[in-house]
Amino acid sequence: MDYRVEVFGKAKVPEGRARNLLADIREQLDIEAVKTVQVLDLYFLRGDLSAEDVRRLCEQLLVDAVVQEYRWSPLDSPSSSPEDGDWVIEVGLHPGVTDSVAEHLKRGAHIIGVDGLHQVVTATRYELGGNLEEATVHRIAKELLCNEVIQFYALGPIHPAFVPEAAPSDEVETIPIRDADEETLTRMSVERVLYLSLDEMKAIQTYYRELDRDPTDVELETLAQTWSEHCVHKTFKAQIRFECRGGTSRRLPDGQIQTPPYTAESDGLLKSTIRAATETLNRPWVRSAFVDNAGVIAFDDEHDVSFKVETHNHPSALEPFGGANTGVGGVVRDIIGVSARPIANTDVLCFGPQDIPAEALPKGVLHPRRIAAGVIAGIEDYGNKMGIPTVNGAILYDEGYVANPLIFCGCVGIAPRDSHPRSPRPGDLVVAIGGRTGRDGLHGATFSSATLTPETAETVGSVVQIGDPITEKALLEVVMIARDERLYTAITDCGAGGFSSAVGEMGKHTGVDVELADVPLKYPGLRPWEVWLSEAQERMVLAVPPEHLDRLQELCEQWDVLLMVIGHFSDDGQLTVRHRGRVVGQLDMAFLHEGIPRRRLEAVWKPPTMIIQPPPTNVDIETTLLHLLASPDTSSKEGVVRRYDHEVQGGTVVKPFVGPRHDGPSDAVVLRPLGTQGMRGVALGCGINPHYGKRDPYAMAWAAIDEAMRNVTAVGADPDRVALLDNFCWGDPSLPDRLGGLVRAAEGCHDATLAYGAPFISGKDSLNNEYVDRNGKRVPIPPTLLISAIGLVEDVRRAVTMDLKIAGHMLYVLGTTRAEPGGSAWYRLLGRDDGNVPAPVPESIETMRALHRAMDEGLVAACHDCSEGGLAVALAEMAFAGRLGLSVSLANLPRDADVNVDATALFAETGGRFVVEVPAECVEQFEQLVRRVPFAHIGQVTAEPVLRIEGFNGERLVTLPVDRLRNAWQREGRR
Repeated sequence: MDYRVEVFGKAKVPEGRARNLLADIREQLDIEAVKTVQVLDLYFLRGDLSAEDVRRLCEQLLVDAVVQEYRWSPLDSPSSSPEDGDWVIEVGLHPGVTDSVAEHLKRGAHIIGVDGLHQVVTATRYELGGNLEEATVHRIAKELLCNEVIQFYALGPIHPAFVPEAAPSDEVETIPIRDADEETLTRMSVERVLYLSLDEMKAIQTYYRELDRDPTDVELETLAQTWSEHCVHKTFKAQIRFECRGGTSRRLPDGQIQTPPYTAESDGLLKSTIRAATETLNRPWVRSAFVDNAGVIAFDDEHDVSFKVETHNHPSALEPFGGANTGVGGVVRDIIGVSARPIANTDVLCFGPQDIPAEALPKGVLHPRRIAAGVIAGIEDYGNKMGIPTVNGAILYDEGYVANPLIFCGCVGIAPRDSHPRSPRPGDLVVAIGGRTGRDGLHGATFSSATLTPETAETVGSVVQIGDPITEKALLEVVMIARDERLYTAITDCGAGGFSSAVGEMGKHTGVDVELADVPLKYPGLRPWEVWLSEAQERMVLAVPPEHLDRLQELCEQWDVLLMVIGHFSDDGQLTVRHRGRVVGQLDMAFLHEGIPRRRLEAVWKPPTMIIQPPPTNVDIETTLLHLLASPDTSSKEGVVRRYDHEVQGGTVVKPFVGPRHDGPSDAVVLRPLGTQGMRGVALGCGINPHYGKRDPYAMAWAAIDEAMRNVTAVGADPDRVALLDNFCWGDPSLPDRLGGLVRAAEGCHDATLAYGAPFISGKDSLNNEYVDRNGKRVPIPPTLLISAIGLVEDVRRAVTMDLKIAGHMLYVLGTTRAEPGGSAWYRLLGRDDGNVPAPVPESIETMRALHRAMDEGLVAACHDCSEGGLAVALAEMAFAGRLGLSVSLANLPRDADVNVDATALFAETGGRFVVEVPAECVEQFEQLVRRVPFAHIGQVTAEPVLRIEGFNGERLVTLPVDRLRNAWQREGRR
């Protein structure tokens, strides 16, 4: 029998969801007619259940008796009705969409002895009070309550989307490819969501002609996933002819300058730039780079630290909560996939402007406010439930991200040295542990190569995945014990491409034989290729010697983790896929992994044409500073950061906010991993500025690396023990202008990492980030490069924070200021798109080393890097974070001769600069240590909490109380 259960808040008990929804309806949709809101949780139960069973489920699992009540009835009975004149909206998930709450309810029912529960469906009921038109209610449903990619709604009671009973499917399709002409091959690639080029399709055609047969759907889909941009990074491996027609001159490692125009041939962009720089540096403490799920560096004699950053852009554009949620889950599994325990998460988010009018959005695009709300909630949900602190990140806004947000999810892990095995052996069992397999995420890997349009979103709605962090938490604990007991010989996560990628990659050098009928399913009816490609979350694949299987099974039973043997590793060099014993796919491993034709691409970089005007001279410095502090990119993200638990695990030494009241923006965080000896820790920072990338991707790359390095150096990391990660998010690389910018950015990464001596250990590219605007034009996102940095802090007790400490201390600036306002927050505030962007500062590494020596000697009380908003914003942030004042003069500021305007000195974003607080008694020693780099004493910390700044000529430019500065930064009155 089927039942409907409604759970709702007790009368007079505040209900946060209802209060927030009412505010969103009024603020985001400008609908004042809604007067009251009530939110109810719905549970639809199917099974052999008695009335007593339903009561036990409600009282023991569904209802918090302190604040909630419930009512239930047979499903075919009339549901409760709201007051006359009110409206009801009920929202549920489409059949087959992962419903983790329902799955855990079924588990809980079994634990309390209710074994007749067969299916559960959850939904939400919204009761709106007010004088509303039906069209208005539909608008509220569509724009706030229901994402029709994964959900449906009704005005009134819904019929629950129980998954229909279905027989197991043996259907395997043979694809007629051998005799297809080029037009047919091209059409097939798009219609089947393969997104392979014509050359790639023809290579597959040739392979099957030689075999004298056509491929099965299992084989063709396997090739498409394995050859996808997401999995094989074919653009970065392509042969590229590059023509640079202008832009910043390259600063080559041998000291030479290469000035455009020039042409170059690249035999693989990754090989010739990022990886080449890392190999040239050859740092002995780099344990693993570019060869595993995450990069690994030495932490101490007994432990290694791993770091990986992924993107989940397209899924988050379609379903923000699920996209970001599974982005976090996926990168956490990357860390588990190198046998490490996750100790911290990071997130960097790029959204469209939150105040953009709805009528300005491209067709079918969610409003950036809705995207941001869903993404942030998804990140919060996964990290908090897994008990992993989310400690570092950034949030940026630009119109170029309106339809294609960028969601960078990172994770750091720690493991005992030499505890990660990488070599499966013939005879080892292929073991899948974790979640069940459904239709989640089908074609996720190939969809990342698509341009976002309403049509592509409808075609591949199945790419959306929903996460289950509780299952992944249990999975993590099983893997950690199995690692310590040496129960497996290799491990990887089951992410993009599902089993096709995970199993195919693990068996690359041996061979593997898989039986799909043994894969545990969420529901029956999946065809073999769907089982093979599903990107259902929370799954890992292990190579397990048969003699260790019983112990691994015992662990999984203890932690309530599903385990299934789905095959074995062979020695025949073949990928063999069976379903009920029948071979449904067989591919030669050599062709699968090496048969993809190498691309030959043309790239051209031509800088945008502009006339650079002099910077403005008549500038109201105080007003400009307040506006910059309140601007979306610069202002406080406390409302987001506080939703993430950054204290869990107890290892966060320098936190996201610092100062006496913990409300100043830290440059980076410092962690001391639990379970390690001594006081050693790691610092995590990042650098990103797409506003520079629009002008010059080469300069952007230098700036991002410089900022990431300065972030971690500012909190006490040794600049000579910093490792970097790159994440490129770009447009369509088949277009020469898009690819030209990508090449320039990669060249910048190569030159900068050699200058700074910081190797790359991991990276990820997300290409084809384009969408169709309201005029039908394809538009790329702003060229975006995220650089993440992880640095070693020898003693976390000597870590430094950015808040001012004591009145009477001296204030210094390290580094030279140049006339580089281009792309700055100041020029964006003015609406100007000219001006020079910050040029490379190779000498910045010497500044960092000098600063670090001073920190080691205990001479630095506070330190802050100059980045967004320039020197003025850095001074303001240090002051209000420490609740102290500053008296500053620009007269001695180290600067180029053409920096002759006070506003340029205060707001330009030249790289390589720090503001440093030094105790008065340490001044002589400090100056001796930094004497070989540009520095100047510019002022003093004051007890009166006022920021005072004098210009070059002694003119008073700023006299602002720090409370006013802080209020502007916290956007008081603008929320």
